[in-house]
Amino acid sequence: MSPYAAGRHRVHRSVAAGVPLAVLAAFVVAGPAVGAPSREARVTGSATLGELPLGTFSNGLLPGTVADDRGVDLGGIGSDIYPAGRKGEFWTVTDRGPNGQIKVDGVKRRTFPVPGFDPAIVRIRVSGASVKVLDSIPVTTSSGRPVTGLPNQKARDEAPYSYDAKTPLSFDPNGLDTEGIVRAADGSFWLVDEYGPSLVHVSARGKVLTRFVPKGLNLTGAGYPVVEALPAVLLHRKINRGFEGLALLPGGDLVLAVQSPLSLPDTDAGEASLTARLLRFSTKKHAVTAEYAYRFDPVGVVDPGEDDPSELKISSVVAVGRDRLLVEERTDNAARLQVVKLTRGADILGDTWDDSTTSPSLEQLENPAASGVPVLRKRLVVDLGKVKGVPGKIEGVARVDRDTLALINDNDFGMTDGTGAFDAQGRLVDSGIETTVTYVRLPRGI
Repeated sequence: MSPYAAGRHRVHRSVAAGVPLAVLAAFVVAGPAVGAPSREARVTGSATLGELPLGTFSNGLLPGTVADDRGVDLGGIGSDIYPAGRKGEFWTVTDRGPNGQIKVDGVKRRTFPVPGFDPAIVRIRVSGASVKVLDSIPVTTSSGRPVTGLPNQKARDEAPYSYDAKTPLSFDPNGLDTEGIVRAADGSFWLVDEYGPSLVHVSARGKVLTRFVPKGLNLTGAGYPVVEALPAVLLHRKINRGFEGLALLPGGDLVLAVQSPLSLPDTDAGEASLTARLLRFSTKKHAVTAEYAYRFDPVGVVDPGEDDPSELKISSVVAVGRDRLLVEERTDNAARLQVVKLTRGADILGDTWDDSTTSPSLEQLENPAASGVPVLRKRLVVDLGKVKGVPGKIEGVARVDRDTLALINDNDFGMTDGTGAFDAQGRLVDSGIETTVTYVRLPRGI
């Protein structure tokens, strides 16, 4: 049990900043693994991250960044998971921090209850039923200042507000909504971000080396190099649905997944579309070398009972061969993992579909293949919605071995939307959803 909790109830905390994370990281014992017939995919283990005050975590990395964590604990590290080279150890990354939505006069406002929070790379170890924080690296500018998780550009990004949606906050050109993570052979990290959307190269100690963004983004004022190297068509990404998945291929190339179909030519088209895009990026050339069309299954197939295609997302991509990729397509309640092969014949980079004036757009085509678009062929590996014991909102997938996957969920820092997210004293009313690493064994491997 966490020293900051009694049962499931939060108690007063008084912990000095700077205490070693290895001492502070507390763990909650998860329930027993749930079995299934050996011919089916099954959960073989589950481990849970305990409560660690977000202020203690953040100020231990960058002193003075968080004045008031409003009772929020460390969470959100389930944006992605990547093997760290030792058994049971993984690299994870937080997203932009605690955030929610509150309607004011019928319009949703994006809230940032802990605006000083800085996205971080977190190394964890799964030990039995517990998840332990081994190391944490803050993501910073070239001068070592926090990048923050705040939106970048007025009009393009949602305006940020205080926890109660009453006080406007400032935009920050350095801000990153980090999602996917991989670690390169030289020890540096590559991350993807939803705002730009962007691909971010980060040093082994967390300093942003370069942020690659779409051509024409015109992001100014950042405290690190910004390079317009991605296709301009990505400027049409849906708000909060930029890059989410990131994979490192054996040859060193990266694959970036746009979370949702682009809003081309408009929001309605993107909401109804089943066609998303993957990009191949050369880390040697610092350039996009290929683009692929990925077709979602109907939303009711992925998540029976759901009828809104805009709920479909790609949250994780994992290399499982030289040009083979495991793709997670999901809603918040269910997920399916598909294998695709990235072939030269499927490359649409620079084609008419990258021209935002093309009509109908790629996103508008009801049957892209019938219109001559080389959609990636896919094969279902596992329907996680049918595997008992898998949590909802799985955002990170890692391949442990041929037969075993490690999954991690995004618990959104225990936040919910609406005015009930915080009590009268401005303290979090925790959702009770924990960050969990779940092992799933596949009967036929990948």
